[in-house]
Order: sequence, then C-alpha cells, then structure tokens
Amino acid sequence: MQSDDPAIRPVRETDFEPWLALWRGYQEFYRTHIPDEATRATWNRFFDQQEPVYCVVAERDGKLIGLAHYLFHRSTWLVGPACYLNDLFVDPRGRRSGVARKLIEAVYEAADQEGAAKVYWLTHESNAAARLLYDQVARYGGFIQYQRADS
Repeated sequence: MQSDDPAIRPVRETDFEPWLALWRGYQEFYRTHIPDEATRATWNRFFDQQEPVYCVVAERDGKLIGLAHYLFHRSTWLVGPACYLNDLFVDPRGRRSGVARKLIEAVYEAADQEGAAKVYWLTHESNAAARLLYDQVARYGGFIQYQRADS
C-alpha cells in the first residue's frame, strides 16, 4: 500500500481521541453540536454486539483522516435489512483523494455481507462537492426529507 492510499478498517476502541476529532470536524462542517452524552452513546454502540451501528475509518500514515458511520434496520419495503450511511466525513486535508469513495465502498461491502438490499444516505443540498462524488457512486432517488417541526 502506498503511503497516500488510505487503509479502511473498523474503528478500534483505542481510536477514541482521533475519532472524536473527526466527529467534531463533522459537526463543525454541518454547523451543529451533538451533546457529549449522544457522542459517548454513539461511540459505545460501535462496540456493543447488540447494536446494529458500525464505524469504519480511513487511516493514512498512522492517522485517522475519515470516518463513516452506518447502521442496519428493518424496512417495510424489504425482507432483509436496509443500510443507512448515517455520517461520512473526511478531514479537509484528505479530501479529493478518493478517501470518501473508499469509505462508501466499505459500507457497500458491509451491506452486501449483511444481505442488505438497499444502502442510502442524506446530504445537505448545499454540499456540492460531496454530491459530485455521490452522483458517481449512487443514484439520486428524488426524495425530500421532512422532520418534525419541534425537533
């Protein structure tokens, strides 16, 4: 593996601090704040065999440069599980180098192993750079997301 080619692997319990730095970068990018309690619960879910929540990370030269969080859930439209790519983030210094594509491909591979017939995710309409990639690795289904007004 060349030093510029990232390794994609499951997150390890020893990755907390570098993962947290990426997680905070993700929140900064989306101008949001996720409470520490939710962050800690998310982290713990990655290592709980009863939870269908997973994390893969991109590592280059011993440093984490990207993450993807995904989960499996039931669907009324499918017999098997669906896979939701919940969060995808690459450190700005690692962007435009294929890291996000490799993370998405790792999620696709995990979904295939679980027998998931569907992998999907959301992004903000203003995230033009990411959408350029997404248009290459997925198809836009035309749906618009709505959320409960008081949440």
